[in-house]
Amino acid sequence: MTKHLERDLDLLQRDILTLAGAVEEAIYKAIRALQDRDITMAQEVIAGDTPIDNQENHVEEECLKLLALHQPVAIDLRRVATILKINTDLERMADLAADIGERALVLAHPPTVPIPSALQRMTDLTTSMVRQSLDSFVNLDARLARRVWRLDDEVDRYNDDIIQEIILAMQSSPDMVEPGLSLFSAVRHLERIADHATNIAEDVVYLVEGEIVRHRPEAVEAER
Repeated sequence: MTKHLERDLDLLQRDILTLAGAVEEAIYKAIRALQDRDITMAQEVIAGDTPIDNQENHVEEECLKLLALHQPVAIDLRRVATILKINTDLERMADLAADIGERALVLAHPPTVPIPSALQRMTDLTTSMVRQSLDSFVNLDARLARRVWRLDDEVDRYNDDIIQEIILAMQSSPDMVEPGLSLFSAVRHLERIADHATNIAEDVVYLVEGEIVRHRPEAVEAER
């Protein structure tokens, strides 16, 4: 690896981690706004989506410049390809966080729909998946990445249980239908964030091992 390529890869790593930090904060604030019915925080998340979009564009442009200038091969090429994929997943997580913020704005007004107690556990698990997927990328830890895959099944179970609780609440009272649908959407957005964390984990395995494991459930089962 030339010194110039090494420098540009280091800068690219810095840029993607800056984006990751902003996205993690957006997810945290979006869920807090939902649970606390905090209009100000929800608006911050929504407004913060544009800077995140700009950072995503910057990372993509830097990846393309690096590919054109240095024509990397082997592990260096896989790193750039992985960062391009992670960049997309992070931006979509931010979009979902903004969507949760919009639902939080609706839920901040009456009628008040009860927040299922399991939502906090689902939130904790999802944010842990996001953190661990990024840690696996930073540390090139394929084993940690595979652990993230297994957590996704648990998030899906929480999602199903919470959705069922929301449906029962809507069935019990017509007044709960509109806020219930907003909460339903927010929970589904949170579940999708976990899916994107899983995508990042899969990309880390590709980076470390050179194996494409997306859409291959047997790769996960082999690690159980």
